[in-house]
Amino acid sequence: MTIHIKNMVCDRCLWAVKNELEQLGLHPTAVRLGEADLPTPLSEAEKTQLNNHLVRLGFELIDDKRSRLIGQIKSAIIERVHQHNSELKTNLSDYLSEKLHHDYTYLSNLFSEVEGTTIEKYFIAQKIERVKELLVYDELTLSEIAHHLHYSSVAHLSNQFKKVTGLTPSHFKSIGAEKRKPLDRV
Repeated sequence: MTIHIKNMVCDRCLWAVKNELEQLGLHPTAVRLGEADLPTPLSEAEKTQLNNHLVRLGFELIDDKRSRLIGQIKSAIIERVHQHNSELKTNLSDYLSEKLHHDYTYLSNLFSEVEGTTIEKYFIAQKIERVKELLVYDELTLSEIAHHLHYSSVAHLSNQFKKVTGLTPSHFKSIGAEKRKPLDRV
């Protein structure tokens, strides 16, 4: 049985949810961004108990189909930007349609309706958070970051960064990590 969990956006989230499931004796067979596989279905009482535990950690169970799909869209974008950036070469709409087995227009309309923003803006926000992360690590030049995240140029990255953050990448780098957001707050 697969359960869907809101706000799982990083490896630390995976660890926290897996740990919580184990402590509750649910023994997950797999834990991925936004979901976990359990060997047996949960009763309503178990769902309530699990959700109460997850809420204390900043997560929550997702029960309805639309919310679950929104969570899957977010997880796919986060995974793509933060873990599989080589896939950034693929068109975002094609990537999401193939991964989630839905028409992109449907996904886009649903996401905009529920989240109040577009998939594209959410994707850009995730890319900018990744740029911030790489700037703080200070291991790559801005040119390398632009190449790594498949921006057409350093100027394009810089313009998008300034539009989203109000800062140039170099100014952001000089003021450091306090301007970064947790991924679930993007």
